[in-house]
Amino acid sequence: MAPLLCLLILMITTCSDAQGPPSPGFSPSSKFSPISFNQGFRNLWGSQHQTIDQGLLTIWLDSTSGSGFKSLKPYRSGYFSAAIKLQPGYTAGVITSFYLSNNEDYPGNHDEIDIEFLGTTLDKPYTLQTNVYMKGSGDGRLIGREVKIHLWFDPTEDFHNYAILWTPDEIMLVSFPPNPAANFLQACKVFSFFGLKLYYEMVCRFLVDDVPVRRYPRKNDATFPARPMWVYGSIWDASSWATEDGKYKADYRYQPFVGRYKNFKLGGCTTDAAASCRPPSISPSSAGGLSQQQYSAMESVQKNYVVYDYCQDPKRDHSQIPEC
Repeated sequence: MAPLLCLLILMITTCSDAQGPPSPGFSPSSKFSPISFNQGFRNLWGSQHQTIDQGLLTIWLDSTSGSGFKSLKPYRSGYFSAAIKLQPGYTAGVITSFYLSNNEDYPGNHDEIDIEFLGTTLDKPYTLQTNVYMKGSGDGRLIGREVKIHLWFDPTEDFHNYAILWTPDEIMLVSFPPNPAANFLQACKVFSFFGLKLYYEMVCRFLVDDVPVRRYPRKNDATFPARPMWVYGSIWDASSWATEDGKYKADYRYQPFVGRYKNFKLGGCTTDAAASCRPPSISPSSAGGLSQQQYSAMESVQKNYVVYDYCQDPKRDHSQIPEC
């Protein structure tokens, strides 16, 4: 089987001047046109806890129910985003999310790529959790690959655009920066073609504010999500683990807990698209790959804003996470 490229990206375009990592010098979100909720999605559950008003989708959680939505079609690759505004105040135990999954197609054995906002107490910021997992053991046990970030802005004050770019199969010409990550070539297969070097880049990346913040390499099929997935969003009670490993629970004296979504963008290859369909790129050049400016921004985020990395957790069984 030929090696596959995956570029997995979480991107946030902010509307404020808050200090943060240096600019990556490129804004991929401007390449995609927004669609209305009804053009790309439908309610999945909790329909009485969902409203749409002038392009704004509002979903909420109270003591009776939360709510979720799902794309009209499954995808095998693409760019998926929404502008999201979170609720301020006490939100411990509550998850507001935007993610890719095939959990309905493969219950107990599914793949997922997550953007999750972990609710918090009054004195602490939201945590943005990125997660990747795939092909559970079949008995409901899934191995999470969480990286958690404290954002450099307040996600309750305004809408910010969050996106995933997932490209599980593509050949691209990679333009390396002067000092790429030392293990980058370990995730590539190199082929010569008329004097050019072609790289099958087997790696995933998350971005925030168009800044790369996480690199997830593909070591083998067992540690990478490659099956078609749907796009979902939801708000729900995850009191057992969401806030400080379940220390703080959802407190319904503060209900309803509200998530607001707009500016949806779906650009990719659906499962019924032609085999020639290719996923979009977030590269600033036609050659593909990240620029030196993008690499520098990624290093800044990893140094200053990542608060948890599963690969650095001594309590994890590293035999189950060989990509680390």
